[in-house]
Amino acid sequence: MKVTKYSGELVHYDEQKLINSLRKSGADQAMTESIVKEIESEMYEGISSKKIYKRAYQLLKNVSNVHAARYNLRTALLGLGPAGFFFEKFMAKVMQEQGFKTKVGVTLNGKCISHEIDILLLKNDVLSMIECKFHSGQDAKSDVKVPMYILSRFNDVKDKKYDLFSAKRNISKCIIVTNNKFTTDAIQFGECSGLNMLSWDYPQKNGIKELVDKYRVYPVTCLTTLT
Repeated sequence: MKVTKYSGELVHYDEQKLINSLRKSGADQAMTESIVKEIESEMYEGISSKKIYKRAYQLLKNVSNVHAARYNLRTALLGLGPAGFFFEKFMAKVMQEQGFKTKVGVTLNGKCISHEIDILLLKNDVLSMIECKFHSGQDAKSDVKVPMYILSRFNDVKDKKYDLFSAKRNISKCIIVTNNKFTTDAIQFGECSGLNMLSWDYPQKNGIKELVDKYRVYPVTCLTTLT
């Protein structure tokens, strides 16, 4: 059987992918098997992956709001839009849980022009900057133009000292964060250029989805009891 992705592409239904997503939400084997069986009994040729996701979410919510909230995480991140400000605030909180001091939305004068930096971080006397790329569409990806542009901004500020967090320091590290995914070229260029990349699923096993679970920092849009 084939399903229709968000992009409109038809692909073969992958039962294991559904099972994995349910198990990652915290559902046990029995709950997972029950939900998969129910969904597969309702499926038809060309069903959208969005409908499968929504049905799985509904069935999870009937059993556990906690599991449903975790299953809903990626969609919840999209709910922080359409502008990127709330995503920036959320990522600052994730960084704080890792021991960083943070400042959000700071304007700095670079060598050539001024820049509004999304997030500034300080830990172990290392000053870093984060630039966030927020996408409101499920299938949107940050391509190679994103790290190329952000690298130019980083190069314009890295050689100056800034009086931040009660001392003058250089910004020595730049991190690019997106709520969705990077293209392969974007990752390759970013790594080659010394940039740190963080997306929904990158670095592998240490992307946003893992950090959120590890530090138990969930966006308010995850809540299943708001309505």
